[in-house]
Amino acid sequence: MSPRSASVNEELRRRSKERLLQAAVELVRERGYEATTLGDIADRAGSARGLVSYYFPGKRQLLQSAVHRLMHRTLEEALEREPRTGDGPERLARAIDAILGLARDEPVLMRQHMAGLLQEQGFLQCPEQRRLAELLRDTVARHGSRDVDHDYPMLRALLMGAVYAALVPGVPMPVPALRAELFKRYRLDWEMGAPPDAEAPGGTCDTDLSRFFATGAAAEYPPGRQSK
Repeated sequence: MSPRSASVNEELRRRSKERLLQAAVELVRERGYEATTLGDIADRAGSARGLVSYYFPGKRQLLQSAVHRLMHRTLEEALEREPRTGDGPERLARAIDAILGLARDEPVLMRQHMAGLLQEQGFLQCPEQRRLAELLRDTVARHGSRDVDHDYPMLRALLMGAVYAALVPGVPMPVPALRAELFKRYRLDWEMGAPPDAEAPGGTCDTDLSRFFATGAAAEYPPGRQSK
């Protein structure tokens, strides 16, 4: 039997990591962070337990990468949904609604994600986080920013603050109120994006997140976009 090519090995590694990311999201949603072990995640993914440590330094880093994947694919889906648009304000409205929608629809995951960011290890620089950053930077640029290096971190900080405010146990702020403040700051019309009183196509209410962790070639392209 001839050895596998480098490209085949790379594809197998990619699929293995995808399964681990998906398993981490599923189990933390079901059981919570503390009740989920790396062994549980490996078992759910059908991977050897040592493989988890090969790809990720620990459980917190694995979950942070998994949630960054969820965030960047949710944002990508919102930006690319029909009707497709290049309009800067509309795209910024969609971005805000996508992130706030995750706080509303995935509180367990997003609360744990925010808690992880406050740990000593802080923000994990990983491919998933970089893809999320690229999408947000592009959104800021299309909105007309003259200084993306300043305006992108500000948008990121405002979104993180809004998510935190929506998830504080006991005193959460309602998502529509947080949305109103962000829309006011960026001078966006309430009807843009996915208003709380309207169900937008491709919203985050779908509890099946497997499409964000697909292991086939289709995972490389957002809905409606084909490879060229």
